[in-house]
Amino acid sequence: MSFAITLTDAAANYIKAALAKKDKANNFRLSVKKTGCSGYSYAPTMIEQAKADDIAITTPQGLTIYLDAKYAHLLTGLVIDLHEDMTTGIKQKKLTFINPNEHGRCGCGESFHVE
Repeated sequence: MSFAITLTDAAANYIKAALAKKDKANNFRLSVKKTGCSGYSYAPTMIEQAKADDIAITTPQGLTIYLDAKYAHLLTGLVIDLHEDMTTGIKQKKLTFINPNEHGRCGCGESFHVE
């Protein structure tokens, strides 16, 4: 099964810069955890080593994303982008996840559900 993930250039640059700042973590892993009022939330982490059953996806930007095999079916078709927020007067950056498998989000936007 093919697991297509799209990473925007802004998100790729952000992840590469974050990895460069880490002493030992040199890989980006994406999982999903059961939590929140809607059921799931994204769990991106910087890791030293991928897990044995992780699925490796190499992006056109040369970044390898490791997907948690248990939740990979929820992540196929996912677009990872970078959002910059200036509403508080302080520039805040965070990864955003646009997922065609989502069927709704909670009111705060932190968790999502699938059918």
